[in-house]
Amino acid sequence: MRKRVLISGGFGYLGGRIAVELASNTDWIVRLGSRKAQAAPGWLPQAETVDMDVLAADSLSGAMADVQAVVHLAAMNENECVADPGRAVLINTLGTLNALQSAIAAGVRQFIYFSTAHVYGAPLVGDITEQTLPKPIHPYAMTHHAAEDFVLAAHDQKKITGIVVRLSNGFGAPTHAEVDRWTLLVNDLCRQAVQTRKLVLRSSGLQLRDFITLTDVGRAVRHLIGLNQADCVDGLFNLGGNNSLSVWDMAQKITQRCQLTLGFLPGIERPLPRPDEQIASLIYHSDKLLKTGFMLQGNLDDEIDKTLLVCAQAWRRSEA
Repeated sequence: MRKRVLISGGFGYLGGRIAVELASNTDWIVRLGSRKAQAAPGWLPQAETVDMDVLAADSLSGAMADVQAVVHLAAMNENECVADPGRAVLINTLGTLNALQSAIAAGVRQFIYFSTAHVYGAPLVGDITEQTLPKPIHPYAMTHHAAEDFVLAAHDQKKITGIVVRLSNGFGAPTHAEVDRWTLLVNDLCRQAVQTRKLVLRSSGLQLRDFITLTDVGRAVRHLIGLNQADCVDGLFNLGGNNSLSVWDMAQKITQRCQLTLGFLPGIERPLPRPDEQIASLIYHSDKLLKTGFMLQGNLDDEIDKTLLVCAQAWRRSEA
């Protein structure tokens, strides 16, 4: 018998890629949740769709019907959280609690909540494991951290298999160009390469970030859905690529991939490093998840190439 997974925020950047990955397994029926009524998208025509509002209990109970697992992604992004922190608490924190309680009431087996590595602080530096003390300073991180506690408490109390995923810098091609996440570093640089044929960095680019492909993010969700409650231990997992690169190195990699994929080499502009500028180390450990049997397989170059091709299709300027 096929099982059903509900992805709240399923038409979004992460949601779309996770949905495509889960739909590749014929054991699962994918249900996409959205605040606005939408038909099944062209990029996943076999998906079910459902209207759901995390602040409306009636819509949540209907969305949870006959669902075995929930992947909860519905949240305000970092820019929206800065603009309206009060609403961020409502959507990101209270909304997650509402979705969690509805899932428990509906008898859902598993609730996977996507949080952020930035609960550990900003900038993200040092040797970071799940035992590292959280120090969120941004409304986006604060509201996610508060929501985490509800999910982990429900897991501890065995009301549901609750999993919190603290995601580092996920990147990759969206399912469609209209997804509004082009402010993310890699996506923004790929867009710049296509639109202006140059990459402009706002800093020297020496800072390190842990990058993980959206291919691996989707695969990690598929892996987590297959775990039982005991395998999930306390329910908290870092999810990163075990691959810290500087922003400068990533920018250079994007220009190289652009030359190979699109046939031109963009330039890079950046402020020069200060003489006293230091590079803070970053090791973002995902060992806890890897010990459950998950393996990272995503290829950075392939993910960059796909993102460049989406940008080229959407924005490539006409040649004279």
